[in-house]
Amino acid sequence: MRELNETLTDAVLDPILARDPAGPRITHYDDATGARIELSALTLANWAAKTANMIRDEFGLSPGCRVAVLLPAHWQTAAVLLGCWWAGAEVVLHADPDAELAMVTAERIDEAGDIAEIAALSMDPMGMPVKNLPIGVTDYATAVRVHGDQFRPGGVGCALDGMSVSEVLEEARKSAARQGFTAEDRVLSSTSWETPAELIDGFVAVFAAGASLVQVTNPDPAVRERRIGTERVTAQRS
Repeated sequence: MRELNETLTDAVLDPILARDPAGPRITHYDDATGARIELSALTLANWAAKTANMIRDEFGLSPGCRVAVLLPAHWQTAAVLLGCWWAGAEVVLHADPDAELAMVTAERIDEAGDIAEIAALSMDPMGMPVKNLPIGVTDYATAVRVHGDQFRPGGVGCALDGMSVSEVLEEARKSAARQGFTAEDRVLSSTSWETPAELIDGFVAVFAAGASLVQVTNPDPAVRERRIGTERVTAQRS
């Protein structure tokens, strides 16, 4: 299979930015707290660029590096993933000892083990910092904000758990077709992104189709039907 020269973020985000930069791209709800936050493609791209710049400039990592992402399905995770791929990093969804950086929730810091660099995320709806972090752990929210919101990719490595950009993109497009996603869809999902298959089906496929995502944490069945109407949902995942 011929490898792409572009990153996975370029492949899925550039067409969306060209077509609809200001429309809602990811809307995240946490029904346990009542939080809701919505990001346009442009805002999400800015967060991803800041993350990519942080990976390159603050942690000194180059394309081909491996980043362990131990995070739930969330808008911040979307920014982290797109930033990792823009930086040419390979994302692994477990605490791989060969990873050079771990991006984790505060509750999962210990899972990072001997990974040299650790950045912790609060998963706060507004991206607030993590309080009382151990010495040596970087607070993502504090660190990422100082970096530029534009990024120029400098190379491409594997994208996801040993899969190349082409392989992930092909699987995502197959998944989008299987699930019936189109660029006009607004996809409601509460599924996790804990495995490569889940991540491709629940996140990459949505973006590869050009659709937008309504991702729900701690879903409350009582508000599902109302949300389908208010968010103009046209496709659903369980």
